[in-house]
Amino acid sequence: MFKKFLIGFGMLAILLTITPFIAVDYWWIRAFDFPHIQLTFLTALAIVTYFIKFDFKSKKDYIFMTILVGCCVFQFAKIYPYTAFAGYDVLNASENTDNSIKILTANVLQKNKKSQKIINEINVLKPDIILLTEVNKRWLNELNKSATNSYRYKHEIPLDNAYGMALYSNLELINPQTKYLVSDSIPSIEVKVILKGGDTIQMYAIHPTPPMPQENSMSTDRDTEMMFTAKMSLESDLPVIVLGDFNDVAWSETSQLFKNVSELLDARIGRGLFNTYSADSYILKWPLDHIFISKEFRVKKMEVREDIHSDHYPLYTDFSFEPEKAFEQKPKQVDKEDLKAANDQIKNFEKNDPRTKKLNK
Repeated sequence: MFKKFLIGFGMLAILLTITPFIAVDYWWIRAFDFPHIQLTFLTALAIVTYFIKFDFKSKKDYIFMTILVGCCVFQFAKIYPYTAFAGYDVLNASENTDNSIKILTANVLQKNKKSQKIINEINVLKPDIILLTEVNKRWLNELNKSATNSYRYKHEIPLDNAYGMALYSNLELINPQTKYLVSDSIPSIEVKVILKGGDTIQMYAIHPTPPMPQENSMSTDRDTEMMFTAKMSLESDLPVIVLGDFNDVAWSETSQLFKNVSELLDARIGRGLFNTYSADSYILKWPLDHIFISKEFRVKKMEVREDIHSDHYPLYTDFSFEPEKAFEQKPKQVDKEDLKAANDQIKNFEKNDPRTKKLNK
């Protein structure tokens, strides 16, 4: 009986490993892209416990154990780049560089009434740029009383649907625009930023919908918004920063496709997971808030900040801008297969987008 339990436990680990390979956009499939950290430990535990009843004369046990080990290796391979064992995707900043950009991004949680924590973070860190998501008019009123009133440049999109955004900057913002890439209720921000040294960069801020039954039963909208943004990043003539709450983990197929198509770099790689969600759980934690950068940037500092009474932790980064050394960092060049996958995602979405259908009537 105990061995049957161990077999069942092992089968569960195997099932959870192969589920994400099902090529559909339903939330209950795509949700299994998230817990690879937890599934690595679950599969390792299944391997260790199965040895208790392992029959060294049974061919079936050898086959079963081989499959379990394969699943564990696959799970760990997903998160390996975000451990200290992997090499950096983005190099450390050079010494004595002062052309930097400090960024704080946080999902504040719309229903969170305790704003003082994030206000304290802003006052302590004094970032050059702040991106906040899930802001409504109440949030903006509280922030503008103290924390953000000194920021000269602002682009605020208060909404009551948990997709409001606000961008604050001490660096000059050029032509900030609100974009609705996949839905008339889900905004993103497109803006050019003038750095301290006078250089101009392109910035995109996004907060796509998550694949969850109470939000969106499919991951199509999220994936498409990420592909739109990846294509814009690829086609930009300026250095690029893309940031926000992606509602996706860094190791998912969609995030990897975004990274490849955009030809951007991930500062997490080689430095750590930097889990920003969930602040409400000790076990279910993963990186959902991201900052992708082009090869002109290097890392001075990157850290997950303290609890702000949201379900997300804030993410703080300090990047140096060193375009003269950009050749030392080599993002993977997008190949035809990845570009086709991104274009197909966009085309399939546009074919079924109600806004496109209205225009074609």
